[in-house]
Amino acid sequence: MNMDALDPSIMGPAFIAGLLVLATHVPLGREVLKRGIIFIDLAVAQIAGLGVIAASAFGWAPQGWRVQVAAVTAAVLGALFLHWTERRFGRFQEAVIGVVFVLAATGGILLLAADPHGGDAVRDLLVGQILWVDMQRLLPMGLLYAVMLGLWFGLRGRLGGLGFYLIFAITVTASVQVVGVYLVFASLIVPALATQGMAGWRGLAAAWGLGATGYLLGLAASALLDLPSGAVIVWSLALLAAIIAGIRSWKNPEA
Repeated sequence: MNMDALDPSIMGPAFIAGLLVLATHVPLGREVLKRGIIFIDLAVAQIAGLGVIAASAFGWAPQGWRVQVAAVTAAVLGALFLHWTERRFGRFQEAVIGVVFVLAATGGILLLAADPHGGDAVRDLLVGQILWVDMQRLLPMGLLYAVMLGLWFGLRGRLGGLGFYLIFAITVTASVQVVGVYLVFASLIVPALATQGMAGWRGLAAAWGLGATGYLLGLAASALLDLPSGAVIVWSLALLAAIIAGIRSWKNPEA
């Protein structure tokens, strides 16, 4: 166990990135549970990743504006399609989301088939690179999330289904390039699931607290044990959620 791995210059930006992700993903995740479209985040995140992979296949710079445009465009088009299928197919929406996810995931594999570093690219897309984020990248990310949160809490009653899908697509596109597909899903669903039944700001605060604690413990454990941060944070969130769910069940067994 290496205590020197807890370097504030690395852990600090990574934890701030986690807090930014949670700021938007907790309220969106609660809406996802409410709508019963649990796997939409995986599908949209994978579509955004497909946009990044496609842009990389054209030789565009990884952090260049063209890659961001490609990722957002792919995610928004995917969200618009899923919004249409929700109205068109209704109760089969989860099946449609699953098919879209599989197509986006395999599409990325096909695009990377001739790339000798394709395996690394797929791994980075799935588990993210949260430890390598810096404050310069977090500033525009934070500004974007602030706008999305303003729209969500300020105009939520007038956004409708289409507004939700568009905000969701733009937010997830920014997140997946930092924390990866798996952690996007965990950040959206795990805190919301652990606090389901807790209404209003009380539920939001509990979900944010769980998420922040999970990121903090996961980052520390991954650094000390030299394990992939994204995967450890996912497990940390899940274990905390299980503990909270157990405590809630013990206190209120009839709930």
